[in-house]
Amino acid sequence: MPVDTKAATDRLMRFLAVEGVTGQEAAIGRELMAALKESGVPAKAIRLDDANTRIPVPTETGNLIVDLPGRGALHNQPRIMFMTHMDTVPLCAGAKPKKSGRKIVNSAKTALGGDNRCGCGVLVTLAAELEKHKLDHPPITLLFCVREESGLYGARHVKLDELGSPVMAFNYDGGSASNVVIGAVGADRWTVEIMGRASHAGVAPERGISSTMIMALALAEVKAGGWFGKVVKGKRQGTSNVGPVTGGEGRPAGDATNVVTDYVHVRGESRSHDGKFFKEITKAYKAAFEKAAKKVTNAQGKSGRVKFKAETDYYPFRMKDSQPIIKRAVEAVSAVGGTPNVRTANGGLDANWMVRHGIPTVTFGAGQNEAHTIDEWINLDEYDRACALAVQLATMR
Repeated sequence: MPVDTKAATDRLMRFLAVEGVTGQEAAIGRELMAALKESGVPAKAIRLDDANTRIPVPTETGNLIVDLPGRGALHNQPRIMFMTHMDTVPLCAGAKPKKSGRKIVNSAKTALGGDNRCGCGVLVTLAAELEKHKLDHPPITLLFCVREESGLYGARHVKLDELGSPVMAFNYDGGSASNVVIGAVGADRWTVEIMGRASHAGVAPERGISSTMIMALALAEVKAGGWFGKVVKGKRQGTSNVGPVTGGEGRPAGDATNVVTDYVHVRGESRSHDGKFFKEITKAYKAAFEKAAKKVTNAQGKSGRVKFKAETDYYPFRMKDSQPIIKRAVEAVSAVGGTPNVRTANGGLDANWMVRHGIPTVTFGAGQNEAHTIDEWINLDEYDRACALAVQLATMR
């Protein structure tokens, strides 16, 4: 059954025009609900959950969940789920999408928001096509998650009993519709507070304890030990990065050049497909900061202090090739004219948490390119293929 690609593109343009950066998804949530109703989904089948009340950072709204009863010969088959996220990175604020041939580009100097308005377009198009053509399909749950871009929070905090016990899920995120992503890395997000002692840097520098120097020594130790950037230790691999360095929320690291800096706050991350190895990377950072703090002393022999905290953002997963969901995904990609590319991802996905919740989940792309940059654009041929793929996945016998 061919998909109405013009209607699908119109929906995508409509969704791209609605701002909804991570944590501020109320407006795009309302637009999605309106589009679903226009597509024939009854209002009673559409609801918002209360995940935002459990997310530890301010979040305007909960996840959007839609229940589609099974129809026809497949009505009593096990439930399946299609999911995506409805937030964008903050760089997308102010985007102005426009069509340019078989692309959607941006006339503003921002990111476009194809990540992940494309996924939203695919899921609403799926609902519209199933209703328009009265296609046979099993019971389906549609899940639009909040705050994916800032920590996979919506998927992490969804209540499983809200989802209707799906036996498998298909997630739409970035890249090609032919990508069959069956695994992804896990990651720690860590912070370290470095406490030194302030002193006049020109009059009595020896009385101070420089938190900046503690940080410098720690990072030099990490780099020398091979724990920064791409990390390879024998057969184990991972990555790490040092992110924002500040003096706390909204403050610079240090107050003036003539004052020994007494406080620095550092944020970073550690990643690996190996569930133990990314924690080893984090431990290497912790040890380096603690060692550096002891090294930096003042004239009185007092040293600095550090407070290191780490939290697992998401856990790695790699599904077995023999799982039914992978067979279904590969067959569906082939059926819509694609060449299946079974692979793993080096970034976190909502699928990380779905698999952790016990729901096997494959992730596909939907035509997003150069995501999180001002060069972002959407390949409409891939987007159309992603929409056709969703219909294929939903109606396969």
